[in-house]
Amino acid sequence: MGRLDGKAALVTGASRGIGRAIAVELAREGAKVAVNYQSSDAKAQAVVDEISKLGGTAILAKANLADRESARAMVKNVAEELGGLDILVNNAGITRDRSLRKMTDEQWEEVIGTNLNGYFYTTSAAIPIMTEGNFGRIVNISSMNGQIGAFGQANYSASKGGIIAFTKTAALELAPTGITVNTVSPGFTETDMFAEVPEKVQESIKKRIPMGRFGQPAEIAKAVSFLITDGDYITGQQINVNGGAYM
Repeated sequence: MGRLDGKAALVTGASRGIGRAIAVELAREGAKVAVNYQSSDAKAQAVVDEISKLGGTAILAKANLADRESARAMVKNVAEELGGLDILVNNAGITRDRSLRKMTDEQWEEVIGTNLNGYFYTTSAAIPIMTEGNFGRIVNISSMNGQIGAFGQANYSASKGGIIAFTKTAALELAPTGITVNTVSPGFTETDMFAEVPEKVQESIKKRIPMGRFGQPAEIAKAVSFLITDGDYITGQQINVNGGAYM
């Protein structure tokens, strides 16, 4: 028996990387999982297939999270298909790196639209559903760069810092309803996105990490799972999973 048997979960940006690892981990714990994605049909289906092979239940949930109507309709549809919504993991995120002097309005707005606005759209749609059931677990994926900043990532860092503040306010407002809201902030993690960083730059970054290595998506997923399965009295908090890179 999994600790999440009978629970319904939605993981955004779950077709690859950290999101994929979270979706699979929650399925291992028994949750029915909606795999959200925007464009990678094959990759999202691969996650659903992987969960099915584990004996779990998973569905596809395609949506553009930067579009308020698309995001909210997706949450509603997931709840209808899975028979409710108990868990929301806001993980979807994009980067459009450029120095502040050269960053365009479009690059700024695109990142804020997905990484911050999207979290608001899905959360606001999930709240009434969770409130009706007197239970909810919301985990927002931020980033170490939302705490310390990063050159060329004014848009990304602002969105991730905003997620931290958003989480605290949501936790405060929703505490009486039985809904907890927390944040997990990964450091440098071995994902497809990070693999695009030049090898020399990666080695330079690794030297600044006290534990001497990059994180694995499964390690982020474990922290998320802990907050959902064992975090009954934890809300408004942030777990840093970064190998000591920021303390």
